[in-house]
Amino acid sequence: MVAPLVTIAVPSFNQGRFLGDALTSIFLQEVPVEVFVLDGGSTDCTFEIIQKWEHRLAGWRSHRDAGQAAAINEGIAKGTAPYVCWLNSDDWFLPGALSRLVSKLENQPEIPMAYGRAWNVVQDSGKRYPVWVEPFSERRLAMRCIISQPATLIRRAVWDGVGGVDGKLHMAMDYDLWWRIFRAWGTPQFMDGYVAVNRVHADTKTNTQRARHYREAIDVVRNHYGSVPLKWWLAQPYAVWFKSFRPY
Repeated sequence: MVAPLVTIAVPSFNQGRFLGDALTSIFLQEVPVEVFVLDGGSTDCTFEIIQKWEHRLAGWRSHRDAGQAAAINEGIAKGTAPYVCWLNSDDWFLPGALSRLVSKLENQPEIPMAYGRAWNVVQDSGKRYPVWVEPFSERRLAMRCIISQPATLIRRAVWDGVGGVDGKLHMAMDYDLWWRIFRAWGTPQFMDGYVAVNRVHADTKTNTQRARHYREAIDVVRNHYGSVPLKWWLAQPYAVWFKSFRPY
């Protein structure tokens, strides 16, 4: 049996209608993976989807937990592969995504993590538009999150070194993680190619908890950058209030 190269945690809660797509995209990748599904006690069709894929999973559980961040940490801690990531159950990988990210890390052993580009795809309309992703810059990261979470791959040593995602955060745990990796391990490396898709739908936490998301993100910037760029205060009314009426 081939040893896994990538440990993938898949946190989920009442998103069974999307979970199958996420798992399909994982198991179509060209690298050996170990996948752990961490379900928060769903009451929809999630259990049926897990049963369908159980023979391919390295592990799964379904019960009430301490939230998404805790579930992600739990899943990755169960694995042994040298590279780690998480894929939310409503997102998916594009073909060849993991092999490209693994190659980037193996060819540049000094970098802590690699990330590529991602698409936003609106569930109801199928409209597609790019997530805002840029080559890494501390100043630009302070202005906005320029790394798209489903398009990332991290060395396990780096993940363990920073302690994974912060379990106290519920909205901006990925944004906080990029900062902590940068401060402790060096510059995340950008790979110019599309590797993942972020599904946009009405039930995402970003859409249903906009004000909380913005507050957490501002706190993350303040904690890691030392100040909050004016852009955050100027953009807040649009991001929190106007987009709540036009979520897509």
